[in-house]
Amino acid sequence: MTMYMAEDTPLARINTAACLRLGLRAAAGHDGPADFVEAHKWLNIAAIAGDEKAERYRSELALHMSKDELARALRAARQWMTLH
Repeated sequence: MTMYMAEDTPLARINTAACLRLGLRAAAGHDGPADFVEAHKWLNIAAIAGDEKAERYRSELALHMSKDELARALRAARQWMTLH
C-alpha cells in the first residue's frame, strides 16, 4: 500500500530506509542479541511512513513474537512517533 503524503508532514520526514535498516539489524542481532521488540518498533515506524518492504518484514516478525512483545513494540513505536 503506497500512501501519498505531503512533503511537509511528519511522516514524510521519516527516513524509512534508516528505520528499515535499524529494524533488520535489531532482528538479526548485529549489535548484540536479537531484539524483536526493537526490530518491530523500527519496522513499524518505517511501515507507517509508507515503506512496503518494512510492512512485509514487520508482519513476518510479528509471527515470532508474543502478545506482550508486540504490545511493547507498539508502545515504543508510538512513543518514538510522539517525540519526533
